[in-house]
Amino acid sequence: MAIVRPGSRRVLLVVDVQVAVMKDGWEAPRVIANVAQAVERARAQGVPVLWVQHESEDMRYDSPGWQWVPELVPAAGEVRLFKKYTSSFEETPLELELGRLDASHIVLAGAQSNWCIRATAYGALDRGYDLTLVADAHTTDAIERGDGSVIEARAIVDDLNIAMTYVEYPGRKARAVAVGELAFD
Repeated sequence: MAIVRPGSRRVLLVVDVQVAVMKDGWEAPRVIANVAQAVERARAQGVPVLWVQHESEDMRYDSPGWQWVPELVPAAGEVRLFKKYTSSFEETPLELELGRLDASHIVLAGAQSNWCIRATAYGALDRGYDLTLVADAHTTDAIERGDGSVIEARAIVDDLNIAMTYVEYPGRKARAVAVGELAFD
């Protein structure tokens, strides 16, 4: 049986645009600017912005690398969530916050495309939310495979954008759109 959220509101979920995460991100300055543009649009339209920060052994809570990049600053009153797993839903109060906000549609931006963004996107769809991935507002870094080959970051970003364009779930919508085409209505 398909789960479809009954809410009527969109939210912008910004995931892991942190100093250490973005340090080697593909086209990080452009992506950060696009995330900032999505945040500005959401705020201007009264759309809630939720911020998710990852913590790990390499990126300890409140360390310099754990901080948001300087270009992005959560506003007073915006929800901040802290996670230790790739999906923003796992062992966080994200679903409670989405319920409190009457959210049924998540607009997603951040890093890293192949880990936390992918896991959060599929987690949202699995839980019955519609999803819009901001196609030019997520990034990752290249993956060096053990055989000497490399999966380029751009290919990873493109792959997720294509997946969110064509993935199908009953009663839910998924899509990828550029920040310039992003609408919150």
